Amino acid sequence: MTPQKAVPSKLRIAVAQLNPTVGDIAGNMARAREARADAARQGADLVLFTELFISGYPPEDLVLKPAFLAACLRAVEKLAAETADGGPGVIIGFPRQASLQRHNSVAVLDAGKIVAVRDKVDLPNYGEFDEKRVFDAGEMPGPVNFRGIRIGIPICEDIWGELGVCETLKESGAEILLSPNGSPYYRGKVDVRHQIVLKQVIETGLPMIYANQLGGQDELVFDGASFGFNADKSLAFQMSQFEEALSISEWARAEDGWVSTSGLQSRLPESDEADYRACMLGLRDYVNKNGFKNVVLGLSGGIDSAICAALAVDALGEERVRTIMLPYRYTSQESLKDAEACAKALGCYYDVVAIEEPVEGFLNALADTFEGTESGITEENLQSRARGTILMAISNKFGSMVVTTGNKSEMSVGYATLYGDMNGGFNPIKDLYKMQVYGLSRWRNGAVPPGALGPSGEVIPQNIIDKAPSAELRPNQTDQDSLPPYPVLDDILECLVERELSTEEIVARGHDEATVHRIEHLLYIAEYKRRQSAPGVKITKKNFGRDRRYPITNRFRDRG
Repeated sequence: MTPQKAVPSKLRIAVAQLNPTVGDIAGNMARAREARADAARQGADLVLFTELFISGYPPEDLVLKPAFLAACLRAVEKLAAETADGGPGVIIGFPRQASLQRHNSVAVLDAGKIVAVRDKVDLPNYGEFDEKRVFDAGEMPGPVNFRGIRIGIPICEDIWGELGVCETLKESGAEILLSPNGSPYYRGKVDVRHQIVLKQVIETGLPMIYANQLGGQDELVFDGASFGFNADKSLAFQMSQFEEALSISEWARAEDGWVSTSGLQSRLPESDEADYRACMLGLRDYVNKNGFKNVVLGLSGGIDSAICAALAVDALGEERVRTIMLPYRYTSQESLKDAEACAKALGCYYDVVAIEEPVEGFLNALADTFEGTESGITEENLQSRARGTILMAISNKFGSMVVTTGNKSEMSVGYATLYGDMNGGFNPIKDLYKMQVYGLSRWRNGAVPPGALGPSGEVIPQNIIDKAPSAELRPNQTDQDSLPPYPVLDDILECLVERELSTEEIVARGHDEATVHRIEHLLYIAEYKRRQSAPGVKITKKNFGRDRRYPITNRFRDRG
């Protein structure tokens, strides 16, 4: 008679909150190996990785490529073989080909083999998610027996949706829930995740560990902030936000289930710090993961380019950031002084390239064509396009990625020039409204975020924050010549974009009816510009591109 193994009374779980790169299977495998070795040194029994870790998340249409899926499977099989060393078991996400179907899956690896595979049941198809396009839904899962412990593994949306995945796992004998996630950042998202997990904990009576990916992937930033809740709704542990980490939590079997006996409790940043760090991480990973050595941006003496310069120095270091002041006859001495002071405070390279000659050259070339017309926006835009051309020439010559600097308020109403100030590879403040830019600038002047490579102290001169914003394309110009004050504009835009309120509801908030209708019109007719804009970090709940997808050709106007 074979003696029965004793049921474990303790479990040490390592959560690997790491920064994978989409498509870098070998690199992601190396990170997984390193994390497992670290977990082994700390005495972990099991390492929980995040959703689709082997492929990186989201892999989008890469999973339509059979060779890619085959490579991911080979990596999982190789990692499984390595668990024959007697070290920690592994739960790791990968995209899986199963006959004619493709699944968003996790593999449980232990004792040199793939012990079990579970597939994601609830495929999200909203906002930034489009999984139903490339994946097939899995069957309702049962728990996995890991060394005598029945573990339920709901994958990301399986705990967010209403399909009852966690309840099914509980009813089929799960003792603890471990959820791998790829949950992108937006302001206030940590609280949302906590509430989602608490709902499942209350409904199932089981503790849950929530492991979340870290890092930038195009527009999305994954902020980590992994955590766990006990069955009694107490917070078992909280990992850091915007930082790679591997954290061990210890669990003990009690009469009424598993209870955390120790776990890290990290501080989470407040909203301005969190937004700034999301922009910084998104820019850093976009530049580094796409192989750019350095960046260049136009430094105008205004608030938007100043905060982008600060973000770039914080993300990459002063030696990798080149700023260019591109003055014309309407550029004030105040702007020249402010731009130079900003670059000096940040310690980055600064140069001045005047655009008088190229602009005059364009005007001379077009003189016959424009004869008999009045000077106006067309001539103003030539200044912006000359600047854009010069920045792109520097980019081509030195291999520097151009950072573009338009905020969400401007992008919403089309207050930007195609093939001019919209030129660039990435925009770290694309999803920040103008007043949020001011808020983050004030915050950065008083603090240095963890992991930042830039200096402390006032890096954005106070005069840049205090003065009236202006594109300086004509004498004595300010943004408020053609736009409502930014606090008014931002509130109207947030109502239209994030909240999808009717114009009648927005007017009821105290806004002028004609102004609301005008801003709505500008928002719609600028869609063609936004389709051609550089990607940028998602900060709000509804960014342009992934979340908000309006038609370019659109005659609807909300007039009640």
